[in-house]
Amino acid sequence: MTYPIQRYSLTGQTAYVELLRFLQDNRISEIRGTPSLITVGRKKYWYDRYRAGNEVIKRYIGKDKPELRKKLAQITTTITNKKDRQKEQARLIRILRAEGYLSTDAQTGQLLSAFANAGMFRLGGTLIGTHAFSHYGAELGIKIPFDHLTATEDYDFASFHKLALTLEDAANPKTADTLADFSFEPVPSLEGSAIWKWKQSTKGTLVEFLTPSFNEDEGIRPLPTIGVHARALHFLNYLIADPVPAAVLYRYGALTQIPRPERYAIHKLIVADRRREGPDAARSRKDRAQSEFLINVLAEDRPGDLLHAWEDARSRGAKWCQRLDSTLERLPDSKAVLNAL
Repeated sequence: MTYPIQRYSLTGQTAYVELLRFLQDNRISEIRGTPSLITVGRKKYWYDRYRAGNEVIKRYIGKDKPELRKKLAQITTTITNKKDRQKEQARLIRILRAEGYLSTDAQTGQLLSAFANAGMFRLGGTLIGTHAFSHYGAELGIKIPFDHLTATEDYDFASFHKLALTLEDAANPKTADTLADFSFEPVPSLEGSAIWKWKQSTKGTLVEFLTPSFNEDEGIRPLPTIGVHARALHFLNYLIADPVPAAVLYRYGALTQIPRPERYAIHKLIVADRRREGPDAARSRKDRAQSEFLINVLAEDRPGDLLHAWEDARSRGAKWCQRLDSTLERLPDSKAVLNAL
């Protein structure tokens, strides 16, 4: 099904950019000590180093990027009255709701805010799946049809296993404790004590943690920084590379991160082929619909980004191309759009 592209007004797009700026600045304003740049292998990371009693605490800030360096250089200007900042954030969210932006339901807002406050997204966790897709309306400035494209109760999060082993920091409170506060209970795993899935006792909603697999098997890997284990999946490394920030429209807002929309669109073509038969067939149809919608928007607004993501995926080998081509046979319009880039 082809959906017409309906754009949000400039007022709404400006308000969203401002809200994102506030939320990103809030993270910087929480720095208690001296920002320090630490090199691990070929990569560099920023930490907040401060003393608590006789102990030196290292709190992870983020991967070294020009935009983060700029914010750290302006750190003294970001620390302002917290209540004044919250009032402005609430005002921006009211504008966004009036403009028709999708806001989260109470449970989603509370859960994502709790994870954000615990540091999950700061430590590399990325919101994926349909809840991430719902944020692309704000990211792209377009209205997402509120139907089967955005209908879900389950939550999916992903993070890199190697990053979780590298960072000398951890979510606080622990992820399991946060989930328990929302009546989520661990789901026993065939892999023994390695828990990667939680189920809510009141509604049956699932929370799953995933990580990229770089081996033949798709087993279970620990994510120490987040404090959980995760199911390892092929192709996931492509999806969560270089995620983008996203604002949760709940109360004063919360800062999460989601995959780049062009990577999400292409990755869904692969996922749709992996689960096109059996009990996951309905999810495969949803994958194709989400991908088709984003490809249509990105081809018009961000063709360069879409082309780069498309070429990147196809350069990764015959299995990748086979998955992509198989799904595109069912999406002739999207196939034509991608071939015309």
